[in-house]
Amino acid sequence: MLPPEPGGPQNGEPLLSGYTATLGVRRYRFTGLAHLLAAASPERTGDRLAGLAAESAQQRVAARMALAEVPLRQFLAEPVIPYEDDDVTRLILDTHDAAAFAPVADLTVGEFRDWLLSEAADGPALAAIAPGVTPEMAAAVSKLMSNADLVAAARKVRVVTAFRSTIGLPGRIATRLQPNHPTDDPAGVAAALLDGLLMGSGDAVIGINPATDSPRAVRALLELLDGVIERYGIPTQSCVLSHVTTSIGLMEQGAPLDLVFQSIAGTQAANASFGVTLGILDEAFQGARELGRGTVGQNALYFETGQGSALSADAHHGVDQQTCEARAYAVARRYEPLLVNTVVGFIGPEYLYDGRQILRAGLEDHFCGKLLGLPMGLDICYTNHADADDDDIATMLTMLGVAGASFVICTPGGDDIMLNYQSASYHDALYLREVLGLRPAPEFEAWLDGIGLLDDRGTIRDVSGAAHPLAAIAAAAGKEIAA
Repeated sequence: MLPPEPGGPQNGEPLLSGYTATLGVRRYRFTGLAHLLAAASPERTGDRLAGLAAESAQQRVAARMALAEVPLRQFLAEPVIPYEDDDVTRLILDTHDAAAFAPVADLTVGEFRDWLLSEAADGPALAAIAPGVTPEMAAAVSKLMSNADLVAAARKVRVVTAFRSTIGLPGRIATRLQPNHPTDDPAGVAAALLDGLLMGSGDAVIGINPATDSPRAVRALLELLDGVIERYGIPTQSCVLSHVTTSIGLMEQGAPLDLVFQSIAGTQAANASFGVTLGILDEAFQGARELGRGTVGQNALYFETGQGSALSADAHHGVDQQTCEARAYAVARRYEPLLVNTVVGFIGPEYLYDGRQILRAGLEDHFCGKLLGLPMGLDICYTNHADADDDDIATMLTMLGVAGASFVICTPGGDDIMLNYQSASYHDALYLREVLGLRPAPEFEAWLDGIGLLDDRGTIRDVSGAAHPLAAIAAAAGKEIAA
């Protein structure tokens, strides 16, 4: 069920009236939480573009010193975007769970970091406090953490969701199979789809970014995917990443829609730039649940986010891009999604300049999403004009696998020919599972074994040789799908 309707602000007078820290002989002052959070953020081009970044490394250190002393309660008293101006702020404060917050309510941000990295903060403890943690608290503590800290804390959290496959179980990592095509050509989609299935991808979702948002074209892709899933008994779910209003219309027309998708952001104005409101998402949530198409669960929404979206829409209200991103997770968790992922490098070098900034942002997003109770995955990617390469993808993929990401997105050869960006490949997912001893979702793993794609070690068989019986089956299936 949806959370209760808003019941009025829970923010009162600020507990503090400014934030200061002394570094050497210089005293630094920060005018409010939004200023402090922005100054404490690691260097990134989006905050620099917005005029929010720390003026120097010294100011950044001072901001982190001041931030470490801020009580967590302050984030309830001093919203970074005013309650009356923004429905995401109202959602955050109106649904805050005081009982869940109680175990950490007396901590400062610095003490919260120490607790998160302690033995006391095990998986059950972190799951218990999630409804009491606000996005701003999560963003704040992440700014005090190293990359290793973000990995160590995030890997403790397990968020399990289910539709036809179960996502987020320990010792497993799922994949989104992304068979995009620049003209939505069925043969092209089928070739990429078959390629991914034969390499064990697709247990999180088979998800297509359509070349057009027309209901007719989207429905054709939904029917193609539904036909493949039903004919071959694949325990997964499909999603065509059309606008939520298109999905609502198609649900009303009886289209075979599994997951409702929408890109979301962390402010009301940024969501408006996507053509979406909380009311529209409420309608989609109820409609998808009523379809009841899941077999092992009914988590039926899929959200994508990304640092910089609020800034690109001029809708950030002077809040740094990582804090805005964390606020998007408050929107997501309202709807109990099956999947949430940040397309961490997709928005471009204007917001995350190079592989180093993209890696840091990915670790932050994953940690904050998990801390807030979301089934968090990533599109580990970069655009072709960013200062990044495939080695950066390999590094990010490995670190996020260690951090316990619920799923990653995979494309044929790591090259999306429709969206024109670079991502992880089906082969990369095989690498990650092999070196970290991770397995697919259990239902999908059983299906792979049942069709003879797993060897005695539980790894994917090579079906490239013409003599292998699965090669002939694959070729026949490809022709049938395309037809």
